[in-house]
Amino acid sequence: MDVKQMTYILTIAQEGGISKAAAKLFITQSALDQQLLKLEHELGTRLFFRSRSSFALTEAGRVYVDYARRMLELKNEAYRIIHDIAGRRRGTLSLAFAPERGMEMFMAVYPRFYQSYPEVTVTPREISVRRQLEMLAGDELDLGFISRPEGEVPGLTCVPLLREEFLLITPRSHPLAARAAPPGAPLTVLDTECLWDLTFCLIYRSSTQREVIDPLFERAGRKPNLFLETASNRANVSMVQKGLSCSIVPAYYVQGVEDVACFRLSAHPAWTVSACYRRNRYLSKSAQHFIALAAAYFRPECAAQEKELPQ
Repeated sequence: MDVKQMTYILTIAQEGGISKAAAKLFITQSALDQQLLKLEHELGTRLFFRSRSSFALTEAGRVYVDYARRMLELKNEAYRIIHDIAGRRRGTLSLAFAPERGMEMFMAVYPRFYQSYPEVTVTPREISVRRQLEMLAGDELDLGFISRPEGEVPGLTCVPLLREEFLLITPRSHPLAARAAPPGAPLTVLDTECLWDLTFCLIYRSSTQREVIDPLFERAGRKPNLFLETASNRANVSMVQKGLSCSIVPAYYVQGVEDVACFRLSAHPAWTVSACYRRNRYLSKSAQHFIALAAAYFRPECAAQEKELPQ
Protein backbone atom coordinates (compact mmCIF):
# COMPACT_ATOMS: atom_id res chain seq x y z
CA MET A 1 0.00 0.00 0.00
CA ASP A 2 1.51 3.28 -1.18
CA VAL A 3 1.45 6.22 1.27
CA LYS A 4 0.28 8.66 -1.40
CA GLN A 5 -2.49 6.31 -2.54
CA MET A 6 -3.63 5.78 1.02
CA THR A 7 -3.79 9.53 1.58
CA TYR A 8 -5.82 9.94 -1.62
CA ILE A 9 -8.37 7.27 -0.69
CA LEU A 10 -8.73 8.52 2.88
CA THR A 11 -9.35 12.06 1.62
CA ILE A 12 -11.98 10.89 -0.90
CA ALA A 13 -13.73 8.97 1.90
CA GLN A 14 -13.53 11.95 4.25
CA GLU A 15 -14.77 14.51 1.70
CA GLY A 16 -17.40 12.23 0.15
CA GLY A 17 -16.32 12.74 -3.45
CA ILE A 18 -13.60 13.46 -5.97
CA SER A 19 -14.06 17.22 -6.43
CA LYS A 20 -13.73 18.24 -2.77
CA ALA A 21 -10.94 15.72 -2.19
CA ALA A 22 -8.98 16.98 -5.20
CA ALA A 23 -9.28 20.57 -3.98
CA LYS A 24 -8.05 19.57 -0.53
CA LEU A 25 -5.12 17.62 -2.03
CA PHE A 26 -4.26 20.40 -4.52
CA ILE A 27 -4.43 18.08 -7.54
CA THR A 28 -6.80 17.94 -10.52
CA GLN A 29 -9.99 15.90 -10.35
CA SER A 30 -8.95 13.85 -13.37
CA ALA A 31 -5.58 12.98 -11.80
CA LEU A 32 -7.25 11.87 -8.57
CA ASP A 33 -9.87 9.87 -10.46
CA GLN A 34 -7.12 8.11 -12.41
CA GLN A 35 -5.32 7.21 -9.17
CA LEU A 36 -8.52 5.73 -7.77
CA LEU A 37 -9.27 3.73 -10.93
CA LYS A 38 -5.68 2.44 -11.03
CA LEU A 39 -5.86 1.24 -7.43
CA GLU A 40 -9.26 -0.39 -7.92
CA HIS A 41 -7.88 -2.19 -10.99
CA GLU A 42 -4.90 -3.45 -8.97
CA LEU A 43 -7.19 -4.68 -6.19
CA GLY A 44 -9.73 -6.17 -8.56
CA THR A 45 -12.68 -4.55 -6.81
CA ARG A 46 -14.33 -1.18 -6.32
CA LEU A 47 -13.63 0.84 -3.20
CA PHE A 48 -16.53 3.29 -3.66
CA PHE A 49 -20.10 3.24 -4.84
CA ARG A 50 -20.41 6.27 -7.12
CA SER A 51 -23.39 8.56 -7.50
CA ARG A 52 -23.76 12.08 -8.85
CA SER A 53 -23.92 13.56 -5.37
CA SER A 54 -21.46 11.45 -3.36
CA PHE A 55 -19.10 8.52 -3.02
CA ALA A 56 -19.87 5.79 -0.45
CA LEU A 57 -17.42 3.13 0.67
CA THR A 58 -17.97 -0.46 -0.41
CA GLU A 59 -17.18 -3.26 2.02
CA ALA A 60 -13.70 -3.54 0.45
CA GLY A 61 -13.38 0.24 0.71
CA ARG A 62 -14.13 0.18 4.42
CA VAL A 63 -11.42 -2.44 4.95
CA TYR A 64 -8.93 -0.42 2.91
CA VAL A 65 -9.70 2.83 4.76
CA ASP A 66 -9.48 1.15 8.17
CA TYR A 67 -6.05 -0.35 7.50
CA ALA A 68 -4.78 2.72 5.62
CA ARG A 69 -5.67 4.95 8.55
CA ARG A 70 -3.88 2.65 10.98
CA MET A 71 -0.81 2.40 8.76
CA LEU A 72 -0.55 6.18 8.39
CA GLU A 73 -0.96 6.62 12.14
CA LEU A 74 1.90 4.16 12.74
CA LYS A 75 4.07 5.90 10.15
CA ASN A 76 3.46 9.33 11.70
CA GLU A 77 4.08 8.01 15.20
CA ALA A 78 7.31 6.34 14.09
CA TYR A 79 8.53 9.63 12.63
CA ARG A 80 7.73 11.48 15.86
CA ILE A 81 9.63 8.94 17.95
CA ILE A 82 12.62 8.90 15.59
CA HIS A 83 12.80 12.70 15.54
CA ASP A 84 12.84 12.75 19.34
CA ILE A 85 15.49 9.99 19.54
CA ALA A 86 17.66 11.83 17.03
CA GLY A 87 17.20 15.09 18.91
CA ARG A 88 15.86 16.75 15.77
CA ARG A 89 13.63 19.65 16.75
CA ARG A 90 11.55 19.57 13.61
CA GLY A 91 8.33 18.07 12.34
CA THR A 92 4.73 19.24 12.48
CA LEU A 93 2.28 20.07 15.26
CA SER A 94 -1.43 20.51 14.56
CA LEU A 95 -3.39 22.35 17.26
CA ALA A 96 -7.01 23.38 17.70
CA PHE A 97 -8.78 25.79 20.04
CA ALA A 98 -12.30 26.99 20.56
CA PRO A 99 -12.96 30.42 18.98
CA GLU A 100 -12.16 33.68 20.84
CA ARG A 101 -10.10 32.73 23.85
CA GLY A 102 -8.07 29.88 22.34
CA MET A 103 -6.27 31.92 19.73
CA GLU A 104 -5.40 34.53 22.37
CA MET A 105 -3.66 31.81 24.35
CA PHE A 106 -1.86 30.59 21.22
CA MET A 107 -0.59 34.07 20.33
CA ALA A 108 0.80 34.45 23.85
CA VAL A 109 2.45 31.02 23.92
CA TYR A 110 3.72 30.57 20.36
CA PRO A 111 6.64 33.06 20.45
CA ARG A 112 8.16 31.16 23.38
CA PHE A 113 7.51 27.82 21.67
CA TYR A 114 9.19 29.08 18.50
CA GLN A 115 12.34 29.93 20.45
CA SER A 116 12.73 26.24 21.34
CA TYR A 117 11.29 24.65 18.18
CA PRO A 118 11.81 27.03 15.24
CA GLU A 119 11.77 24.17 12.72
CA VAL A 120 8.48 22.65 13.86
CA THR A 121 5.65 23.67 11.52
CA VAL A 122 2.67 24.56 13.70
CA THR A 123 -0.86 24.60 12.29
CA PRO A 124 -3.35 26.35 14.63
CA ARG A 125 -7.11 26.21 13.99
CA GLU A 126 -10.19 27.68 15.62
CA ILE A 127 -12.90 25.03 15.66
CA SER A 128 -15.69 23.92 17.97
CA VAL A 129 -15.09 21.49 20.80
CA ARG A 130 -17.26 18.83 19.16
CA ARG A 131 -15.31 19.04 15.91
CA GLN A 132 -12.04 18.86 17.89
CA LEU A 133 -13.21 15.64 19.54
CA GLU A 134 -14.01 14.15 16.12
CA MET A 135 -10.62 15.15 14.72
CA LEU A 136 -8.73 13.82 17.74
CA ALA A 137 -10.56 10.50 17.48
CA GLY A 138 -9.68 10.33 13.77
CA ASP A 139 -6.02 11.22 14.44
CA GLU A 140 -6.42 14.39 12.35
CA LEU A 141 -5.13 16.55 15.19
CA ASP A 142 -2.15 16.36 17.55
CA LEU A 143 -3.55 18.50 20.37
CA GLY A 144 -6.94 19.97 21.11
CA PHE A 145 -7.46 22.62 23.79
CA ILE A 146 -10.90 21.78 25.04
CA SER A 147 -13.17 23.40 27.61
CA ARG A 148 -15.94 21.18 28.94
CA PRO A 149 -17.54 19.95 32.18
CA GLU A 150 -15.32 17.80 34.34
CA GLY A 151 -15.04 14.11 33.58
CA GLU A 152 -13.16 11.74 31.31
CA VAL A 153 -13.44 11.93 27.53
CA PRO A 154 -13.53 8.40 26.04
CA GLY A 155 -10.44 7.59 23.99
CA LEU A 156 -8.55 10.74 24.98
CA THR A 157 -5.91 11.71 27.52
CA CYS A 158 -6.72 15.14 28.93
CA VAL A 159 -4.25 17.28 30.87
CA PRO A 160 -6.18 19.78 33.06
CA LEU A 161 -4.87 23.34 32.73
CA LEU A 162 -7.53 25.45 34.43
CA ARG A 163 -10.75 24.97 36.36
CA GLU A 164 -12.96 27.95 35.62
CA GLU A 165 -16.20 29.07 37.22
CA PHE A 166 -19.14 30.53 35.31
CA LEU A 167 -20.48 33.84 36.59
CA LEU A 168 -23.79 35.65 36.40
CA ILE A 169 -23.51 39.18 35.04
CA THR A 170 -26.23 41.84 35.02
CA PRO A 171 -26.38 45.42 33.75
CA ARG A 172 -25.39 48.05 36.31
CA SER A 173 -28.92 49.42 35.94
CA HIS A 174 -30.55 46.11 36.93
CA PRO A 175 -32.13 45.97 40.44
CA LEU A 176 -30.03 42.90 41.26
CA ALA A 177 -26.84 44.93 40.77
CA ALA A 178 -27.49 46.61 44.13
CA ARG A 179 -26.50 43.32 45.78
CA ALA A 180 -23.05 43.26 44.13
CA ALA A 181 -20.02 43.27 46.44
CA PRO A 182 -18.00 46.49 46.79
CA PRO A 183 -14.72 46.77 44.85
CA GLY A 184 -11.99 44.52 46.23
CA ALA A 185 -14.39 42.30 48.20
CA PRO A 186 -15.20 38.66 47.32
CA LEU A 187 -18.05 38.36 44.83
CA THR A 188 -21.56 38.02 46.23
CA VAL A 189 -22.91 34.46 45.95
CA LEU A 190 -26.52 34.23 44.76
CA ASP A 191 -28.87 31.27 44.93
CA THR A 192 -29.77 29.83 41.53
CA GLU A 193 -33.43 30.73 42.18
CA CYS A 194 -32.53 34.30 41.28
CA LEU A 195 -32.14 33.16 37.66
CA TRP A 196 -35.79 32.30 37.08
CA ASP A 197 -36.99 35.87 36.54
CA LEU A 198 -34.01 37.13 34.51
CA THR A 199 -33.76 37.46 30.73
CA PHE A 200 -30.58 36.11 29.16
CA CYS A 201 -28.31 36.44 26.19
CA LEU A 202 -26.50 33.08 26.10
CA ILE A 203 -24.06 31.17 23.93
CA TYR A 204 -25.75 29.04 21.24
CA ARG A 205 -27.45 25.86 22.40
CA SER A 206 -25.07 23.30 20.83
CA SER A 207 -22.03 24.82 22.56
CA THR A 208 -20.41 22.78 25.32
CA GLN A 209 -20.89 25.85 27.55
CA ARG A 210 -24.58 25.02 27.63
CA GLU A 211 -23.68 21.68 29.23
CA VAL A 212 -22.66 23.83 32.21
CA ILE A 213 -25.40 26.48 32.02
CA ASP A 214 -28.56 24.51 31.17
CA PRO A 215 -28.42 22.12 34.17
CA LEU A 216 -28.81 25.15 36.46
CA PHE A 217 -32.32 25.50 35.07
CA GLU A 218 -33.09 21.84 34.32
CA ARG A 219 -32.61 20.77 37.93
CA ALA A 220 -35.55 23.03 38.80
CA GLY A 221 -37.58 21.92 35.77
CA ARG A 222 -37.13 25.29 34.09
CA LYS A 223 -35.69 26.83 30.93
CA PRO A 224 -33.83 30.14 30.63
CA ASN A 225 -35.82 33.16 29.44
CA LEU A 226 -33.91 33.97 26.26
CA PHE A 227 -33.44 37.38 24.70
CA LEU A 228 -30.86 36.07 22.23
CA GLU A 229 -28.43 33.22 21.55
CA THR A 230 -25.09 34.02 19.91
CA ALA A 231 -21.79 32.35 19.00
CA SER A 232 -19.72 34.86 20.99
CA ASN A 233 -19.23 35.35 24.71
CA ARG A 234 -17.97 38.86 24.04
CA ALA A 235 -21.19 39.66 22.18
CA ASN A 236 -23.16 38.41 25.17
CA VAL A 237 -21.13 40.57 27.56
CA SER A 238 -21.70 43.55 25.25
CA MET A 239 -25.47 42.95 25.40
CA VAL A 240 -25.26 43.11 29.19
CA GLN A 241 -23.19 46.31 29.07
CA LYS A 242 -25.89 47.88 26.88
CA GLY A 243 -28.53 46.98 29.48
CA LEU A 244 -30.39 44.59 27.15
CA SER A 245 -30.13 41.34 29.12
CA CYS A 246 -28.21 39.32 31.68
CA SER A 247 -25.80 36.49 30.90
CA ILE A 248 -23.85 33.57 32.36
CA VAL A 249 -20.30 33.36 31.03
CA PRO A 250 -16.90 31.88 31.92
CA ALA A 251 -15.02 34.17 34.31
CA TYR A 252 -12.36 34.94 31.70
CA TYR A 253 -14.75 37.03 29.63
CA VAL A 254 -15.57 39.54 32.37
CA GLN A 255 -12.05 40.34 33.52
CA GLY A 256 -11.63 44.11 33.44
CA VAL A 257 -15.11 44.63 31.96
CA GLU A 258 -17.00 47.77 32.98
CA ASP A 259 -20.72 48.53 33.28
CA VAL A 260 -21.71 45.08 34.55
CA ALA A 261 -22.37 43.62 37.99
CA CYS A 262 -20.82 40.22 38.61
CA PHE A 263 -21.98 37.38 40.88
CA ARG A 264 -21.04 33.84 41.74
CA LEU A 265 -23.81 31.25 41.90
CA SER A 266 -24.40 28.87 44.80
CA ALA A 267 -24.21 25.84 42.48
CA HIS A 268 -20.69 26.96 41.43
CA PRO A 269 -21.06 25.98 37.75
CA ALA A 270 -17.64 25.36 36.22
CA TRP A 271 -15.72 23.63 33.48
CA THR A 272 -12.13 22.54 32.94
CA VAL A 273 -9.80 23.76 30.21
CA SER A 274 -7.62 20.81 29.15
CA ALA A 275 -5.01 19.88 26.56
CA CYS A 276 -6.25 16.66 24.98
CA TYR A 277 -4.69 14.09 22.70
CA ARG A 278 -5.56 10.60 21.54
CA ARG A 279 -5.03 7.99 24.25
CA ASN A 280 -2.02 5.69 23.78
CA ARG A 281 -0.66 8.01 21.07
CA TYR A 282 3.01 8.93 21.28
CA LEU A 283 3.24 12.58 22.26
CA SER A 284 6.24 14.31 20.71
CA LYS A 285 8.56 16.45 22.82
CA SER A 286 7.41 19.51 20.91
CA ALA A 287 3.78 18.76 21.84
CA GLN A 288 4.77 18.19 25.47
CA HIS A 289 6.60 21.52 25.46
CA PHE A 290 3.57 23.33 24.06
CA ILE A 291 1.36 21.84 26.80
CA ALA A 292 3.86 22.99 29.45
CA LEU A 293 3.82 26.53 28.04
CA ALA A 294 0.02 26.54 27.93
CA ALA A 295 -0.10 25.38 31.56
CA ALA A 296 2.20 28.25 32.55
CA TYR A 297 -0.03 30.66 30.63
CA PHE A 298 -3.15 29.57 32.50
CA ARG A 299 -1.62 29.48 36.01
CA PRO A 300 -1.45 33.27 36.48
CA GLU A 301 -4.92 33.52 34.95
CA CYS A 302 -6.29 31.46 37.84
CA ALA A 303 -4.96 34.00 40.32
CA ALA A 304 -5.97 37.00 38.22
CA GLN A 305 -9.61 36.06 37.82
CA GLU A 306 -10.64 36.96 41.34
CA LYS A 307 -8.65 40.22 41.29
CA GLU A 308 -9.88 41.61 37.97
CA LEU A 309 -13.57 40.77 38.09
CA PRO A 310 -16.07 43.63 38.22
CA GLN A 311 -18.00 43.84 41.47
